[in-house]
Amino acid sequence: MIHLPLAEFLAMAPQPPAADGQPPQPFWVSLVMPGLLILFMYFLFLRPQMKARKEQDKMISELKSGDEVITQSGIYGTIANVKEKTFVVRIAENVKVEMLKSAVTSVSKREKEKAEAAA
Repeated sequence: MIHLPLAEFLAMAPQPPAADGQPPQPFWVSLVMPGLLILFMYFLFLRPQMKARKEQDKMISELKSGDEVITQSGIYGTIANVKEKTFVVRIAENVKVEMLKSAVTSVSKREKEKAEAAA
């Protein structure tokens, strides 16, 4: 296998034929479209995904005992204990499950909000 420097590789790239005596396009012009495609993919897919992940991490870091949560599997429960990497979630009377923090997808209600609504 022959290894060529990038400049030599790009110089070997086929040039479009010159039309009507015009000089051929510079090689960098053919790099513009892939560059625009990469930017488009970044703003369409990667950036929103990173933003959603940051919001999810913030929501998880703010959870505390007493918060009612919904897990990825659709289980509703109340956080009974917060550990370093897991939550202990009470899903029924005398039924507690320990799960990863990343398994929590949303907060359904907080105990404070229920207390304020009752008052």
